[in-house]
Amino acid sequence: MEKRKATNRKKWVRLDNASNIFLAAMTNRDSKVFRFSAELTDTVDSDLLQQALNEVYSQYLLYHSVLRRGIFWYYLEESDLKPVVQLDTNPSCQPLYHFDRRELLFRVVYWKKRVSLEVFHVLSDGTGAMWFFQDLLKEYLLLKNPEINPEDLEVAEYNHDTSSEDSFARHFRVKDQKNFGQATQSALRSFSKVTVKAKELLYPTGDADEKKVYHYKGTYTPDNRPRIVEMEMSVKEILKRAKKEQVSLTIYLTALFMESVRKSAKDFHGNETMAVSVPVNLRQFYPSTSARNFFAVTRLEYTYQLGKENSVSDICKELKEQLSPQLEKKHLEKILTRLIYFEYHPLARIIIRPLKDFGLKLINHSTNKNLTLAISNLGRVSFPKPIESFINQVYFHTIAVRPQFCAISHGEYFTISFTSPYIETDIFKEFARSLTEDGVPITVTVNKVTEEELGGGSHAGV
Repeated sequence: MEKRKATNRKKWVRLDNASNIFLAAMTNRDSKVFRFSAELTDTVDSDLLQQALNEVYSQYLLYHSVLRRGIFWYYLEESDLKPVVQLDTNPSCQPLYHFDRRELLFRVVYWKKRVSLEVFHVLSDGTGAMWFFQDLLKEYLLLKNPEINPEDLEVAEYNHDTSSEDSFARHFRVKDQKNFGQATQSALRSFSKVTVKAKELLYPTGDADEKKVYHYKGTYTPDNRPRIVEMEMSVKEILKRAKKEQVSLTIYLTALFMESVRKSAKDFHGNETMAVSVPVNLRQFYPSTSARNFFAVTRLEYTYQLGKENSVSDICKELKEQLSPQLEKKHLEKILTRLIYFEYHPLARIIIRPLKDFGLKLINHSTNKNLTLAISNLGRVSFPKPIESFINQVYFHTIAVRPQFCAISHGEYFTISFTSPYIETDIFKEFARSLTEDGVPITVTVNKVTEEELGGGSHAGV
């Protein structure tokens, strides 16, 4: 947290650039909360988990924050609240922020052998939250297994910085705004033009509205809980399929996901476009040790054509060609510098918060109209040896306003967690069928969401 001269006042920081849109886009169905889970080898000891949480919490001052609303902006303020581990009995990814309550922006829950961390996206992105989760599991497993000598842990590549730096402002804030260009300045002359400029930023190619973007339709779950389908498979086996297509694993899975939607959607008739949002961890391009949000979002699309094969290979090739230029540092810097410029421009800073929220809601609405799916592949997560031997699998999912998946790998296992606001599971069945027919063994777990399903009295979370 940033230091202030008045010692009797609580420390605070302004929100980073990504956090503002999360607040504007948050709804009862979309809580902007994501979850990490780890399946351990033994049943969780709640007392030891609480001790571990207390220790890690003391190291991450960012996680002491509560969200406050000012006249011109939201901000994070340090609190004296203490987190308490809870039994995981509620639906996954329940809201963590209520404007009329003073509450922490994360929770730790457990069920049998599973420990889960849920985080409000305003506080951190997946990478930053994973640091907290790794440290929590390390502390817990050291307490649970006193025979482990902490000095034997291999931590050279594991030490985490808990900085609350705003890396967006550090890398992309342009202080000499006179040299930024007349076109950018004109965008702020009229607040009513915000959605037009937003489309230019989100879709710099200018073709987002020229194609009909397909939207999958289904039956909403009765109480806003997400449908969650977890798939486990061999890392080596799924990587073989991606290498065969000569694309990254993220591209391959995205193409398979699009094909699963096409095969399962009865109202998809071809000559329509599927578009997907893919987050990019900016720490791989710019130095940052911040535990806060530091990512960008790319948009990929594929237009199905009647009379064309539209195979997974065709989709992979097209998505690869689209993604490569969007990952160039020059492109990222151009887009993000402009976004940060808007945030720090004098005119934008004096607009009251409700009007900013309204503008950001319009941007979010425009974005949702031009997306079919969402994905997030966090990559490989590891733990110091011998901690690794006490963790079977790791999972990652988030709340959903559209069908999406989150992927993560640990050890020999790769897990994909699909989430959807709809009851139907046809998309995920098609995805599983595609893998098994290609010789990839998988294990599938599905949560219960309807009154009929829940009549069995099963565990509410996943």
